[in-house]
Amino acid sequence: MIRLRLLFLLSIVLAGTMLVGAQENRSWEYYLEQLTDDDDHETTSYERLHEALSELEAKPINLNTATPDELQQLIFLSDQQQEDLYEYIDRYRPLRSMGELLMIPSIGRLYFSLLKCFVYIGEEEQQKDTITLKSLLHGGRHELTAALKVPMYEHKGDRNGYLGYKYKHWFRYDFNSKNRLRFGFVGSQDAGEPFFSSPANMGYDYYSFYLQLKDYKRLRNMVIGRYRLSMGKGLVVNTDLSFGKTATLASLGRTSDNIRPHSSRSEANYFQGAAATLSLGADLTATAFASYRAIDATLNDDGTIATILSSDYHRTPSEVRRRHNAHATVVGGALAYDHADFHIGATAVYTSLNRPLQPDIKQVFRRHYATGYGFLNAGVNYSWRNRLFLLGGETAISGNGAIATLNSLNVRLSSDVSMLLLQRFYSYRYTSLYANSMSDGGNVQNESGVYLGADWRPSRSWRISAYTDFAYFAWPKYQASQSSRSFDNMLSAIYTSNNWTLSARYRWRMRQRDNENKSALVYHHSHTSRFSMAYKTKGFSSTTRLSLSAYSAGRSSFGYMLGQSAGYTGKRLSAVASVFYFNTDDYDSRIYVSERGMLYTMSSLMCYGHGLRYSLLARISLTDRLMLLAKAATTNYFDRSTVGSGLQQIDSSSLTDIDVQLKWRF
Repeated sequence: MIRLRLLFLLSIVLAGTMLVGAQENRSWEYYLEQLTDDDDHETTSYERLHEALSELEAKPINLNTATPDELQQLIFLSDQQQEDLYEYIDRYRPLRSMGELLMIPSIGRLYFSLLKCFVYIGEEEQQKDTITLKSLLHGGRHELTAALKVPMYEHKGDRNGYLGYKYKHWFRYDFNSKNRLRFGFVGSQDAGEPFFSSPANMGYDYYSFYLQLKDYKRLRNMVIGRYRLSMGKGLVVNTDLSFGKTATLASLGRTSDNIRPHSSRSEANYFQGAAATLSLGADLTATAFASYRAIDATLNDDGTIATILSSDYHRTPSEVRRRHNAHATVVGGALAYDHADFHIGATAVYTSLNRPLQPDIKQVFRRHYATGYGFLNAGVNYSWRNRLFLLGGETAISGNGAIATLNSLNVRLSSDVSMLLLQRFYSYRYTSLYANSMSDGGNVQNESGVYLGADWRPSRSWRISAYTDFAYFAWPKYQASQSSRSFDNMLSAIYTSNNWTLSARYRWRMRQRDNENKSALVYHHSHTSRFSMAYKTKGFSSTTRLSLSAYSAGRSSFGYMLGQSAGYTGKRLSAVASVFYFNTDDYDSRIYVSERGMLYTMSSLMCYGHGLRYSLLARISLTDRLMLLAKAATTNYFDRSTVGSGLQQIDSSSLTDIDVQLKWRF
């Protein structure tokens, strides 16, 4: 009876809001969801992707002054789309309207809708070589953002166990001048962490400082302070962005060398020191970087490192004891030669730990984990492009002589059809502390695979994509005590018009896992599908979503989620309301859903069990320079009286969070 009432209530909401048209604020988040996998929502890389696009939205690119390097910030575009975009700009500048971009054959309506969120048509400015440091310092924009999260409930640890209070808060100051000079600092405090008390005697548990200078004489890019790196295909080093299989197909496997300030609140996957890229000539660039930073680690009884941690939490005495109890020194460099459509580069990184890394290797699947004091990785990456295809890849070697290689071929069969073939081989002996690239198992180790994807645009409004991926794991993995295989298949279709966006996606994954007595492997099947419908006009929005999930491995489970959001955008006020009803049999049939969130903050929910989620987000421009955001969200569970376990346990079936954020530009 309760379920019927809820479905009836939700059907009324759906019927009512579908009569409302809309342009939902921050609509790029909807399109980002179409280009990502469910697996991406479990990684910090997805949060960094969201943060990078949030920053780009706040500091959009002027197409009339854009350079190829600046267009690389449009990370959702493929190499071919970026090249087509720059050729059109260079030929026809100054552009007069955004509608001109629809003249580019490779830019359909989906990508046109995305581009409008991150670029604009501005006036042509003075030549970049006439800009001085003095003019950059006086011509920039300051931005101060502060946020507070208030949970209207208590964890068990809030009463007895955590060293701090239950509130989470952070601030960020950022100065940006023409996207060439940037500096700032971040302070962040997680719920339960001490504030202005040991070990956070300086106030916040986490601080980050950064200074970036780009395109100044021979200096292409430089960051001092905390930064992230990506080189080649990520087999040697990538602490920045990486894409799941769906996004890999959307961007057609493109990667680029990049140094980015670490302006997020994540305490993992960053370097601390300096990195710079210099132009040594018309075609040659050199990059050098050095880092020394404290890291969190779990120690063995003899003082060696058992595990390098990335959880970021320092709430309990045991978590505090693991805080900054080891140090890592990293030095490296890269050379890149680019001439016309040919690129070749080389990267080398050496990492030294002050304590030896000695993980527990008693279990077979851990046998080839990285061990020791020092780690050397080097690789060569390449690409060659012509009108019909793009060939690229990287081959790397670790200090023990093991190899990892990834190679891709992107073929442009016509202006409407592209195909991507990607081969990878990661030896089970290959180790790198900072590698992050395309994989099925989540690591650049112990995997061989072939990925074949196709992207078809039968018209400017339609985009149909599909991929199939086969992976083989030669060495035992977690939950697979012998060599195993996996298959992954996806089909999606997106229709975009001036007002409507309709999308559908189906994904089928097969993974081998141990049976109950570990005598043989059995296939675990998971099926997920997602359907969405959005209607947009000038001031209002409406989006309807339906997600289905099925899982089988000797037993079966099923789940579904039905959601609706509606928004209003005015001159001073914008608001988005959403409601999601979910019902899954268990964790295996869980469903991920994206929800509109605060600035620079990812809001991705993992729903399992039986419940209802509803939220309201409001954004008010108090003045032209001062903005206030507030969000209230509640999750009601109908199948449990407590949520979580251990110190995270909440003795309630209803959870409400209130977020407040203030942004001041001056």
